[in-house]
Amino acid sequence: MKLTKIATIGTLAISIAGLSACNNMMPAKSADMKPPMHSQTMAKMNVVQVAQSNSDFSVLVEAVQAAGLAGMLADPNAHYTIFAPTNEAFMQAMKETGMTKAQLFANKPLLTKVLGYHVVSGDIAMYAKDVKPGNVMTASKDTLMVTNQGKLMDENGRTANIVKTDIPATNGVVHVIDRVLLPK
Repeated sequence: MKLTKIATIGTLAISIAGLSACNNMMPAKSADMKPPMHSQTMAKMNVVQVAQSNSDFSVLVEAVQAAGLAGMLADPNAHYTIFAPTNEAFMQAMKETGMTKAQLFANKPLLTKVLGYHVVSGDIAMYAKDVKPGNVMTASKDTLMVTNQGKLMDENGRTANIVKTDIPATNGVVHVIDRVLLPK
């Protein structure tokens, strides 16, 4: 249980750090991002609800539920930074790894580690202004690098662009990324 919580927190942190670093480089809005489906403002939602409110995160939401992490990520006392891959990013990762969604979701230890690699947990959530080039420890206890160009680089040398930053939540912040990050 501790490893799962740590992995999730790490993944959230990295996701937020990367998005924050790219805030000045990327447009504030992305034309292909769908608006929230809830009438509730995002600032009144936790990080899980923010993801649930946008259909571009439906695979991420399914993955979080399959890994059993939704309750932990809804913790009102947490300060998560989430680097949230889009559905397209998940489809690209599945092609790259040769795994189906069913295979990934059935492998709970792997799924938890991958999701944890997109979470950073700390005393405060990391908004774009707080993200600096360097290494960040994720909830999965793996290292994620923020490059000088404001991209996220995983331990395999793969990079993700932060396409939208600073989506506020009651227990953190969400940054949108265009690639699923994979720890070693």
